Amino acid sequence: MKRLIIGAIASMAFATAALADEMKMAVTTSFHNSGLAEILLPEIKKDLGLDVHLLVVGTGQAIRLGEAGDVDAILVHSKKAEEKFLAGGNGTHRREIMYNDFVLIGPKADAAEVAGAADAADALQKIAGAEAAFVSRGDDSGTHKKELSLWKAAELDAEGFGEWYRAVGAGMGAALNTAAGMDSYIMSDRASWLNFGNKGGLKLLFAGDPVLFNQYAYIPVNPEKHGHVKNGLAMLLEEWLVSDKAKELINGYQINGETLFVFNAQQ
Repeated sequence: MKRLIIGAIASMAFATAALADEMKMAVTTSFHNSGLAEILLPEIKKDLGLDVHLLVVGTGQAIRLGEAGDVDAILVHSKKAEEKFLAGGNGTHRREIMYNDFVLIGPKADAAEVAGAADAADALQKIAGAEAAFVSRGDDSGTHKKELSLWKAAELDAEGFGEWYRAVGAGMGAALNTAAGMDSYIMSDRASWLNFGNKGGLKLLFAGDPVLFNQYAYIPVNPEKHGHVKNGLAMLLEEWLVSDKAKELINGYQINGETLFVFNAQQ
């Protein structure tokens, strides 16, 4: 009986220790769809003994989860929204980790002639001028916010578009599936596109404009606002994310010989 009691106490202690080494992080669907999480999480567990549970949502929802204290940290890609989050006292600081770029995807036939566009604004003006089918995330994600800003920069108002513009209110993978099914244009982050398996008749038509730069940043939730958040673990994870080990894994992650992200954290 004594051994059973000791064993039960040891099991409880182990379970408590294991629980202390778990944290929640809200991440964007574009990050998750890239497949990079499947590379990083096992290494984080091996190096830190830390289980990072991901809540996969758009940037807008990730920020709301952080504001509510429902996660310990967020990894998102909308600098304006991130700065507003920090200004509201919801995060301790913002740490840039890696970047890639947004790309314009569309039908191989490219009726709107996007492939020949001079810049991103010209590409979107061509799509709008042709009233070619376009799928928008429509979900307040970082990608959606960026897309809306690009329409505005092109002197176009997405709210006034006709039926050719379809806002699906979904993550990057679901939006790409819709675009593939409709044979329509769509803006995607490069990583999600490269890791997307149902490309159908779609291809990458336009990239390279500096305005399509896509920075990902890590923000721990402020423990002074939410005393229950695991700031110590969030900081431990941040140290790992900016380490040489993370740099090697992020820069080395490729699909069909193409790099999906570039590490740019200041160490």
